[in-house]
Amino acid sequence: MRKNIIIIIAIISALIFGRMILSGIAKATSGKQRAAMGTPSVTVDTVKSANVRREFDAPARVMAKYRVEVLARINGYLTKSYFKEGDFVKKGQLLFEIEPQEYTNAAGQAKGNLENARAQQEYYNKQLARYKELVDNDFVARADYDNVLAQRNAYRAQVQSMENAYRDAQRNLSYTHVKSPVDGRVGIIDVTVGNYVSMNSGPLTTINSSDPMYITFPLESKDYAELNRIDGTPNAKREVEFTFSSGQKYEFKGIQDFYDNRVDESTGTITMRATFPNPKNVLLQGDFGRIKIYSNKNDEMPIVPQSATMENQEGLYVYVMDDNNNPKLTYIKTMGQVGTDWVVYEGVKKGDRIITTGMQKVIPGSPVRVVETTVQDNNLNSKKTNIFQRLINKLKKIFGGNK
Repeated sequence: MRKNIIIIIAIISALIFGRMILSGIAKATSGKQRAAMGTPSVTVDTVKSANVRREFDAPARVMAKYRVEVLARINGYLTKSYFKEGDFVKKGQLLFEIEPQEYTNAAGQAKGNLENARAQQEYYNKQLARYKELVDNDFVARADYDNVLAQRNAYRAQVQSMENAYRDAQRNLSYTHVKSPVDGRVGIIDVTVGNYVSMNSGPLTTINSSDPMYITFPLESKDYAELNRIDGTPNAKREVEFTFSSGQKYEFKGIQDFYDNRVDESTGTITMRATFPNPKNVLLQGDFGRIKIYSNKNDEMPIVPQSATMENQEGLYVYVMDDNNNPKLTYIKTMGQVGTDWVVYEGVKKGDRIITTGMQKVIPGSPVRVVETTVQDNNLNSKKTNIFQRLINKLKKIFGGNK
């Protein structure tokens, strides 16, 4: 019995001593923590990469595939208009009438002249046949035959001239009815009915074709070079998307099918063009917006977690750890996302070390305390638990053995 009491006293003493040791450890740890409170704790991760479809952004302008100025091709008074401003018209549809009477009369006169010349030619054709028979039988002189032949040839040439004059008169008469040269939408009427028009009067109106529509955009030469590198050819047909200046995205996608043969020296851009369907006539000549052009093939690009980024007036940024393990504020440019990660095309590269948590208290260039995980704290608690558990188990074993 006395032996057991001594053992119990020893165990209690050990518990008290262990408690004192653990308390000292805790105080020391707490002191270190207080000392480190001025240094923000952060976690750091390495920038990874992903194969993504590249996209490039540029300002854009809508253009009609055909933009035609409707002009008067003859002189005269504008007598009729057969459409309203803003109407959609078909190729060949009648738009205006220019007073036709003068040109109808001219065509009639040219036709009469032609018929007279043909009649004279026919007469001399018959005369020539008779004179040939007479001259062959020596009933008339050769000179008479040659005279009839010359008259016939003169009227033959006159018939050709009259035919040309009649065709010109008919052509001018057709110009009195001004027709649409293309399918499209009519703009403002610049000259109203009653005005005298001529070939020098300027456009009567303008017609813009509406479906399909062109959208042109100046792409930076470095982006153009990147597209060619990714796709392996400058002649690829690439998918494009258009967004209006209001921020609304156009519902149909287009195909980039043309690029200029030179780089603009003043802007460092190359003009490219895409063709868009426009069945609802939403795209209008001269409208502005922005365009995104996509590569046909994927490219390996750096990605960073969205949670590792912050933003200010200058843009999106991350903290990159430098060679001295100090954070450096670095602005990044993104081009979409993959899951919860930003796809970055400028600012960081694969393998860079960035801060992923604790960025709020970080001061660029000031030291930080890198904390990988909370495993160390959990291990400390586990050690405490294990010590007390072993002591309790020992007590249970002693007292349990006396029963």
